Parts: sequence; structure tokens; C-alpha cells
Amino acid sequence: MLLNKLIWKYSSALSTPESALLIDLERQTHLKTRDPDMISGKLQGRILSFLSKLKSPKKILEIGTFTGYSTLCLAEGLVDGGKIVTIEKDGEYLHIAREFFAKSEYKDQIDLLEGDALELLPEMNLDFDLVFIDAGKKEYQKYYKLLIDRLPSGSLMLADNILWRGKVLEEKKNERTEILDAFNKEVSEDDRVENFILPVRDGIHVIMLK
Repeated sequence: MLLNKLIWKYSSALSTPESALLIDLERQTHLKTRDPDMISGKLQGRILSFLSKLKSPKKILEIGTFTGYSTLCLAEGLVDGGKIVTIEKDGEYLHIAREFFAKSEYKDQIDLLEGDALELLPEMNLDFDLVFIDAGKKEYQKYYKLLIDRLPSGSLMLADNILWRGKVLEEKKNERTEILDAFNKEVSEDDRVENFILPVRDGIHVIMLK
């Protein structure tokens, strides 16, 4: 565990620096929320930014905003005039997200929706190039089923926390872990996509629609 932490610190230290705004947002998240570990943080944030820049999306969908750190990282890859729609069911910390969105150069490209994604998605035009899922883990399979047949070919879908602190390897799994394990297996067996699991932090499932 110590080695893993040292490798994490080493990798983070030698990765492209995040902006001063993101540094401040991470600090405020640790000061003002009960679960600051929910934030993506520097290394994962740089991964999200990098993948977004490679994709150069016109439209991004994020399910699960929290304090908006990952939103701002993903927005770094938007083309000129592009948009990111981020949905958050629990509005407790959205005042932090709104504060930092307003300070960001991407403020006019972010649409923040407060509500249940399972209720909002069926009514939306899902013409998104990139989707990041980081909300209720028990709903991952439901999000996937709502999205998979309505996203354009070539779209990239990222699902966070899919290793669930390594609990997916345990023989006796609780309900949430069973659901995440089932989600991973469902994706791996789906011939409509190409996929791989990136074992960084708590795991990101990277999925591309054929």
C-alpha cells in the first residue's frame, strides 16, 4: 500500500500541472465537504482532460457533478463553441460547483442540470461525443442501457469507480459491488463496443461505441 501511494505521488508530480483554479477547487472541496475523496483529483483529472483533448468533443455529458472538478477537466477538450452538460441529483454542494464554474474560462460552455439523470436522459437528445459516468453506482447498468443505443458511433464513455477499492475481486460482494462487477462484465461482453479498464485510482472503464 505504501509503494502504491509513493507511485501515485510520483506519477502525479510528473504529470502536467492542473490550473490554479482546479487547485483551489480541490482545496475548497476538502475544506467544505464531508466526502472530499469523491473528487477526481489531479492525476485522474489530467487523464480526463487528456482523453477529452484527444476526442475534441462538441458535446460532453457528465452524470454526477459533485463540486465540478471533473467537469472543468473534461471541458478543457471541448472544441470552440462546444458544450458540457453535467447532471447532479444531490444539490448539497452545487453552490461550490457554480462558484468555480463562474470563475472558469468555460463558464459559457457548461450547462448544469439539477435532477435525476434516469428521469432526464430519456427526454434528451443524446448526441454526445463523450460521456463520463460518476454518480450512483447502483444505477450504472441503468445509465448504460439508456445510453448505449442512442449515442453516436465513435462516442467515448467513461465510467468511474468500477474497481470499488478492489472489492470487485472479493468472493463475497455486497450489493453495490455486485452491481459494479456485473456492469463491468456486461460491457466486456457487449459486441457493440470496444473497452478496457484503466486501473488508476478506483478504476475507470473506458468504452468506445463501434
